[in-house]
Amino acid sequence: MSTANLKMLNRYHVIFLAQSIMIGTGILSLPQKLSAMGYTEWFMPILFGVVATLTLWPMVWLCSKYPNENLFRINEILLGKVLGKVINLFFVLQFIVFSAGIISNYMHLIQSTALQEQTITLPVICLLLLLVYIISGGIKSIARFCMMTFFITIGMFYFTRWAIEKGEFSHLIPLFNFDWQEFFDAFKKGYLSILGYELIMFYFPYIIDQKKAYRHTLIGIWISIFLCFFTTVVSVIYYSEWQLKNVEFSVLNLFKAGEFSFVERIDIIGITLWVFLILSSITAYVWCAKLGVDSLLKKKRNYKLFLLAAIIFLIVRMPFSREFQEKLFITSNYIGYMLIIWPFFLSMIYVVRKKKVQQ
Repeated sequence: MSTANLKMLNRYHVIFLAQSIMIGTGILSLPQKLSAMGYTEWFMPILFGVVATLTLWPMVWLCSKYPNENLFRINEILLGKVLGKVINLFFVLQFIVFSAGIISNYMHLIQSTALQEQTITLPVICLLLLLVYIISGGIKSIARFCMMTFFITIGMFYFTRWAIEKGEFSHLIPLFNFDWQEFFDAFKKGYLSILGYELIMFYFPYIIDQKKAYRHTLIGIWISIFLCFFTTVVSVIYYSEWQLKNVEFSVLNLFKAGEFSFVERIDIIGITLWVFLILSSITAYVWCAKLGVDSLLKKKRNYKLFLLAAIIFLIVRMPFSREFQEKLFITSNYIGYMLIIWPFFLSMIYVVRKKKVQQ
């Protein structure tokens, strides 16, 4: 069935798809990833927002030329079926490994804090079953879940009030106390934390008001950027430079600054609620992977989703060291930058082909 008959995403769906997919586990360790710049890291999320704003435009422009096609189909149109399918397979594999990396990081967090003496096999299975259930409802089901996730989890930022009260605002100055090597290192690692907005190239055909898709997606991006900026500022004023570099999942440790007489560990509340943000990210990526598998095999079957979930489970539980897994997931993250650059390449091909046709 053509996607022209399946336009179902309104402006709120588009806003919260962009916003929730970008959060995931990235924000949990964002201050640590930017720590190469020391205390001057706090302004980096604003720079990320500017870069995301600029790189979003060619994505939307390219999709507007093929309003009823996703990126998998656009690749085949502009590059030919053979090369297009090879690129599509590459993207599918990247989505699978990227999703497995998000789940693995979250399970590592759970195992190191809440379930120190238990295996993560059962939690992973439960998470994947929820993932299959949400994705089976389609992209609109994922969008609705993203909207629900935002309103459920936004209250967690209240728990940072104690960190703000105990912090030192003098850490915010001096500014620009870094060299170019430290800047590029922080940018390379930190920008991975806001990836996710590029998936608009896959759900663009389902958007009802495509002419305003850029504006609505931009709203979602800057909501996430503001949350990242706020989190980074609070981390800078609360932590020492050594803590910024060495405290893993430093955002959750901000919650420990809080004090309630009836709650012993507030960070456990944060870990529990964060599962909604994890599901928001991985459901979108796995849905895109399933879309890619459908484009490769043509025949649509429900078993493909279960097969993708099984592959992700095997990657998460593969019998290799934590160091090897981290290298695999980091490599997958950096390959994700290709999706940011890819629309520029396809746009040039589109322009050249259009000129040849006109001539």
